[in-house]
Amino acid sequence: MSASAPRRDTRGIVDPAELLSRVRFRRHTPAPALQPYLEHYWLIDWDLSEPYATHVVPHPSVNIVFQRYGPPGGPPDAAESSAEVSGIGLGLFTQKLTGTGRVCGVQFRPGGFRPFAPAWPVSTWTGRRVPLAEVFGLADPPAAEPVGDRDAGPIAAEPVGEENPRAAKPVGDGDAGTIAAVLTPDADHARVAALDAFLLAVGPAPDPAAEQAMELVELIRSDRGVRKVSQLAAASGLSARSLQRLFASHVGVGPKWVILRYRIHEALERAESAEAADWAGLAAELGYSDQAHLVRDFTATIGVSPTAYARGLSVP
Repeated sequence: MSASAPRRDTRGIVDPAELLSRVRFRRHTPAPALQPYLEHYWLIDWDLSEPYATHVVPHPSVNIVFQRYGPPGGPPDAAESSAEVSGIGLGLFTQKLTGTGRVCGVQFRPGGFRPFAPAWPVSTWTGRRVPLAEVFGLADPPAAEPVGDRDAGPIAAEPVGEENPRAAKPVGDGDAGTIAAVLTPDADHARVAALDAFLLAVGPAPDPAAEQAMELVELIRSDRGVRKVSQLAAASGLSARSLQRLFASHVGVGPKWVILRYRIHEALERAESAEAADWAGLAAELGYSDQAHLVRDFTATIGVSPTAYARGLSVP
């Protein structure tokens, strides 16, 4: 399941042309030993004269995020740095960017995070942003709520950053060296090397269930014919109940939620294309009973209807 190069699509990013006009965004491939578990590394740098809010419809992936925020034109030592594990976001993710900043992120394959933090089911982190030290054994996190079909529907957007009381706080001094190693270098290859070194030091632990979970999520992502949990159960040879347990422990959300999220990603991508979308036809392709159901899910997730979103896109 390794990849020679990171994917180039902007799937999940709301108005990607606007984001890419304001920040330097790029992806990099991790070390070969990490590639079966990671989608890619993602790096962002910015220097903004005015605040900008970016919006993302999250993938069913856990991310590790190293971040540094500072005042406009300020020196690096005036910036605040932190590191966190960002569990799967259930609603629209919104982040306000101001001044100067730098983010170095690790996007795991859905199902690929558990081998690096095997003590806890991945559902523990769902909907949460947790200091890095808490996840890697320096503190006991609270128990996670069960993840199942109740998570399949759209969930209201939750603001993050300055306005979110659950946003992560800077981690302790014991992680300062790792944070500095990742965020200080200006060269991308040095940041990638620091991310490789950190991840190889903490894992991965052998986990056949993680491999199975990654394969099943990839099947959902690549095969539009998988529209129901029952179809996935038949393809996997697992009962629906066993499938739910596997996804809760290794993906973090239920299989029905994953199916719906990839449907919304495809609809978002179609709305961003230059061609006028056939929403009725797309609804049928994605397994919706009718166009109204697709429009309702899209609107609940993004905040506007597909046609309104397409009209409001920035011109590249």
